[in-house]
Amino acid sequence: MSSLHTLIRKTLRPKRRVGRGQSSTRGKTSGRGTKGQSARAGNKKRPEMRDIIKKIPKRRGFGKNRGKTNVPTTHVTINLSRIEALFDKGEDVTMKALAGKGILKAGYLTRVKVVGTGSISKNLTVRVPVTGSARAAIEKAGGTVA
Repeated sequence: MSSLHTLIRKTLRPKRRVGRGQSSTRGKTSGRGTKGQSARAGNKKRPEMRDIIKKIPKRRGFGKNRGKTNVPTTHVTINLSRIEALFDKGEDVTMKALAGKGILKAGYLTRVKVVGTGSISKNLTVRVPVTGSARAAIEKAGGTVA
């Protein structure tokens, strides 16, 4: 006679139906805990990353303004008296020269303009934007605005 442990099943085991009865392992709430969104049929929570992405503003446009939106910009106005103190006679006043003197901040898109406040007596070559009164004062001192 064969032992029970050597017997082979000839038919499929019946499928377990969840949510039936109180005492079995998959009864009542069927392993879903109690109440709430995740306990309902067809529950599918929206991924958190989607909400994070939706909160980020869109960058409008695809043209000239596309890459400039995140570059910090500073506006610097420089008096003629400050240029008088920083530069020697015959020097060129350029963006690079101003950065070398420590007027412009590194890593910023800087807009510079020379204003006509103060006086100037040195002849300099100015290669940055200037106001009308500053242009007149520089040319009066023998300098040029390029």
